[in-house]
Amino acid sequence: MTLPLALAFGLIGINLIAFLAFGLDKILAEAKAWRISESALLMWAFLGGTPGAYAGRELFRHKTCKQPFSNQLHTIAVVQVLGLGALLGWQLGG
Repeated sequence: MTLPLALAFGLIGINLIAFLAFGLDKILAEAKAWRISESALLMWAFLGGTPGAYAGRELFRHKTCKQPFSNQLHTIAVVQVLGLGALLGWQLGG
């Protein structure tokens, strides 16, 4: 398996985990059961699961208004976009 393919499968897996973690945490919250920590949810986003985290938030209507969690998730997304832009600029620039 080539490195780009492995990275693609890894990102798909991380996004799936982030998405499912938001759904599971919503179910646990409604059942007043043990919860997935906010730091764990943010960790999956930080590791590359930001799209999955945003999709899970939207679909499950979970943690959409909670502060500072929302700000932290937005910060992770901005840092990732800036990092990706810098990487692409560096690759294209030489």
